[in-house]
Amino acid sequence: ILTTGGTGLGPRDVTVEATREVMDREIPGIMEACRTYGQSRTPYAMLSRGLAAQKGNTLIINLPGSSNGVRESLDAIFPAVLHSYQMMDGLGH
Repeated sequence: ILTTGGTGLGPRDVTVEATREVMDREIPGIMEACRTYGQSRTPYAMLSRGLAAQKGNTLIINLPGSSNGVRESLDAIFPAVLHSYQMMDGLGH
């Protein structure tokens, strides 16, 4: 599940809180990679509160609201995110 928007500091930015309500466990490295990659392009990447989490065998990834932020985030995490499905299925590396 990819969400876009609601990851900033505004009063209506509640995507992260909604994700926390349904997730089983957080996967911090995914969003760390997004923010690190984004930080090399804009200093505002550090303000994203985006969260990546697992719910059963489903990944939930909160992406920024800007189209450029989404594109850069996806560049940062794929194909590694695809590998996560093998991990969740118990197949290892």
